[in-house]
Amino acid sequence: MVPMPPELVERLIEERRKHHVPTQLRPLAQQFAQQCLGVLFPHFAPMVVCSEDAVHEDLIELEELLRRLERSVGTLHEAMPERLSERFFASLAEVHARLADDAQAIFEGDPAAKSVDEVLLTYPGFYAIAVFRVANLLQRIGMPLLPRLLTEYAHEKTGIDIHPGATIGRRFCIDHGTGIVIGETTHIGDHVKLYQGVTLGALTVEKGLADSKRHPTIGNDVVIYAGATILGGQTNVGHHSIIAGNAFVTSSVPANSVVTRKNDVRPRDAASTMFDDLDYVI
Repeated sequence: MVPMPPELVERLIEERRKHHVPTQLRPLAQQFAQQCLGVLFPHFAPMVVCSEDAVHEDLIELEELLRRLERSVGTLHEAMPERLSERFFASLAEVHARLADDAQAIFEGDPAAKSVDEVLLTYPGFYAIAVFRVANLLQRIGMPLLPRLLTEYAHEKTGIDIHPGATIGRRFCIDHGTGIVIGETTHIGDHVKLYQGVTLGALTVEKGLADSKRHPTIGNDVVIYAGATILGGQTNVGHHSIIAGNAFVTSSVPANSVVTRKNDVRPRDAASTMFDDLDYVI
């Protein structure tokens, strides 16, 4: 064995003393994500028993996981929310209802989808949205760290990066999805559809702006095609607008508009086409 330099050993010991992170925290978070989705949708469960007692048992197991995570995170954060489990489970039915709407919207919006079951079982976009909605609930009730662990787990699995602090409305649809980035202060309305490679980001990354609105607002019924980038906290995309693939947007877009890949903005009507000489529909 190669002799280890004493200064390296000392530095690593000091690092472990300074940052005492519970070793089970990351795998527990991943287990919680899978368990939560399995409770909400049998498509994610390793075994399904359809009875009231079985549902209660699954919920109790999920609660125990959440309490274990609460204790682990509590070793790193002194200020923990009160009645966390109670508040989480009180809102879980609403999360399920929203996810059911999301799955239906993805099915209706993708000609390749043959059933809602197919969406639930195979679509990475739905998986990323599902983990986001659970993480967002935990974020809203004040749970530290765990929301980011959950969404980063989904990011690893799907290539879709949604910050748990984002605000996303009903019937959200991600098609394909790889490479999508949605920043912390993004606001997305109802019935919005994103394709792969879309970035909803900030114009600047100054640390002093951490508590400000840094990411765009997307109105209802907006479609954003592959590779489009929309930046800035003051950037608003009006309802019923279309952002073409590879467009780069840093200023607000009126409602019922089309932004082309050349960054022309024009009214959306039957006589206009968003595609120029390229077709971005997948």
